[in-house]
Amino acid sequence: RLLLSIKADLENVTDLVPASDNFEYFFKVKCTSCNEEHPKMVSVNRVDEREVTSGKGSTAHFVWRCGLCKRESSAKFDPGEKPKPYSADANGQFAPFLTIDCRGLEFVGFDPRGIWKCVGVESGTVFPEVDLEEGEWVDYDEKAAQPVGVSNFESQWARA
Repeated sequence: RLLLSIKADLENVTDLVPASDNFEYFFKVKCTSCNEEHPKMVSVNRVDEREVTSGKGSTAHFVWRCGLCKRESSAKFDPGEKPKPYSADANGQFAPFLTIDCRGLEFVGFDPRGIWKCVGVESGTVFPEVDLEEGEWVDYDEKAAQPVGVSNFESQWARA
């Protein structure tokens, strides 16, 4: 099991989390048999499951065959566990985000592209369209009359 932790600088916002349950996570993947790293980011979501050929009727959210050693491996999100919102309390420090069960592979990178959401610290205003494609997001909270933003997004993987 691997734990993905994230950190960011939050300006006047809290509870940064993917905006929908079918959010596409983009991960960098590495084969644990031959240590080959896949050259491209792979996308995984918590909704779609694929059949694992080696397991009798078992499924996973991500099934991958290494291009070098041809070994099949898979990854599965914990059922019922949702990503933990990144709060203003953790601002600028790594905090646990999600865990994923990996068999024969490990994820070594995470690209936060896609639509996230967060909440204004003082106003409670929901910002449903936080796009981190460029690595940062800025907006203005009308209710609190202050700028809001997310910047310096980083992630790290560790054994859970």
